[in-house]
This record gives sequence, structure tokens and C-alpha cells, in this order.
Amino acid sequence: MTFTMQGLGLAIPLRSLSQERAAEHAVEMWGDAIGRGKAIRGLYRRSGVERRHSVLIDPSDDPEIIGQSFYAPSRDASDGGPSTRVRMERYEQEALPLGVRACESALEAASVDPARITHLITVSCSGFSAPGVDIGLIERLKLPREVSRTHLGFMGCHGAFNGLRVAKAFADSDPQACVLMCCVELCSLHQPYSDDPQQIVASSLFSDGSAAVVGNSSLPEGRPWRLHSQRSLVPPETQDLMSWRIGDHGFWMSLAPQVPDVIGELLRPWVTDWLRPLGLSVERIPTWAVHPGGPRILSACTAALEIPPSAVDVSREVLAQNGNMSSPTILFILDALRRRNAPLPCVALAFGPGLTIEAALWT
Repeated sequence: MTFTMQGLGLAIPLRSLSQERAAEHAVEMWGDAIGRGKAIRGLYRRSGVERRHSVLIDPSDDPEIIGQSFYAPSRDASDGGPSTRVRMERYEQEALPLGVRACESALEAASVDPARITHLITVSCSGFSAPGVDIGLIERLKLPREVSRTHLGFMGCHGAFNGLRVAKAFADSDPQACVLMCCVELCSLHQPYSDDPQQIVASSLFSDGSAAVVGNSSLPEGRPWRLHSQRSLVPPETQDLMSWRIGDHGFWMSLAPQVPDVIGELLRPWVTDWLRPLGLSVERIPTWAVHPGGPRILSACTAALEIPPSAVDVSREVLAQNGNMSSPTILFILDALRRRNAPLPCVALAFGPGLTIEAALWT
């Protein structure tokens, strides 16, 4: 059996910030205080991001002048910005409305009444609260009060893959299951006041967004996208290459410069071994959906897989227009590919803390 994507919905905050203005904001807030203004501007410029959306831009602000008003200028080099508690209070306030918008769009696209949802999966690595987004979605969407709930937290950029794996398991085990998965991330809550280059790279990439999927095991008319197979890998001796940890002033990411090299070394043989029993090969995959962890990661993937750079043009477009939204990002890419009638099969790839590699085959 397979999991068929019946509807996909996207949501981004209503206000956005150009990457150039985001860099100046970072310099103004803490970059000058730590003497890293030049480095911040350079890293932001090379990020591949042109514009990012954020829940932190007050509707009364002009974002090109004021920026993200949540962050105050640092008092001195030891100032870490808002506390984690303050950031999590904002997460609790902002995550649900964004997730509701994505879910409403997905339900409408699938022509599914919320009362038909049997399983609810929520995915987020950028905040915590209890009761959480899952309970809020039940209330706001009027889902059945006996809906089965599963939350996947703190899994990073590949979180949607894990959510889809759970959704497929539900659909495979129950032909009557109708699953709603919602990924919502507010990465702009975790901008660090730091002189660490890895932290600056992370702050240059990440943004806010939500995406939702409605699916089941039935096959509708048309060209349904069906989740056929998935694979996961945790390479040995890579745990220090990418991490996402809770600090006193938000969540802190480490992103070692060796990540693209490790991906480049492992990816082709691993994908080849996965596809072979399915009667496929890298050469027979016409469409690729690669999570844009950054320009170097996209380049490493195309080089390793020996596919043309243009194969990840949609990934680059999503990165440029929205930044890296963590878990929802791959669904933004899949949505763009579906709307363009991209040929199937499609292989989706993402990378997260661990270092973990996730793959999914859509047919």
C-alpha cells in the first residue's frame, strides 16, 4: 500500500524582510558590538536567500527600515538577546495561527471535511508548549475530539520525512484512515547574538513557514503523488557535524563546514543501493526535491549524484524566496513541482541533526 497526497497547503507570515535588510538588522542588533559586521554581511550575501518571512515583524513596522522589532540592540558583547522563555512565549502565540492557515489550505485542496480526519501529526523543532499546536488545531479546525495525535519534535530540517513515514504507516494499517500532517516552524525566534561563524551562517538561512498535507491510501483521479518508499541513514562519526540544542537565549545550531563533503561522499552509493531493489537508478529519476540547507549542500548533492545543477532549480527558488524554513521547506518544493507537472518518479532528500539523511520516493 502507499500514502497518497490528496491535498497540500502552505502558509508564510504576512510580513517579510529582504536579505540585505536582514543582514543590516543583524549588524545593528549585535554585529557591530562584537566586531563582526563585515562577516555578517558577507555570509548573508552568499546564503542564496533573497527574502524571508517572519512572525516577528510587527504589522505597524516598515520592515525595510525597522526589521524584526522583537530583537533589541545588544547592551554589550555578553548580551545574548531575548531569553528562551521569552522566545517560547512568542512561539506559543504565533505557531498555531500559521499552522491553521496551512491546514485549512490543505483540507480545501483535498476537498476533505475536517470531521473526516482520523489521525493528526504535528512536526516542529523550533518551539515547545503543552497543550501544543496539535490541541489548538483540534479546536480551531473542529477536528474530531477522538482524533489520534502524534507529535514529532526537534528532528530538524528532515522532520517532514519522519511525519510522512508515520502518516504512511497509519494509511497502510487502516484503509479508512485520513491523515492530516502539519509542519510549522518559527526559526526567526532563534536568531543568536553570537560571533560564532556557524551561528551566523544559520541566522543567514533560517525563516518561518508552515506546510500541511492531507492524505490516505486511496487513489484519486488524475496524477496523484504517492509516497512509495523511504530510507534513512545516520552515518558513523558525524554527530558533531550538525546539532540543534536549547540554550539560555534560544536554540543554537552547529553546522560544520564538512557537512557538504560528507554528503558528497555518501549520497550516490546510498541512493543507488536504495533504488536498485525498486527497479530504479539515479539516471531514471527525472525529478529531484532536495532540501536547501544552503547553496553548498545543493551543489554537493548535484555533484555527488552526477545530475545537472538545474535539477535543483526549484530548491534554489524556494530558498531564495522563503529562506530555509526547516521541516516545511521540502513540502514547499514538492508543491512547486506538482504545480509544474514535474514528471514522476521524484526523489526527495533532506539532511538534519545527527548527521541524518532522509530520502523519499514519490511515484
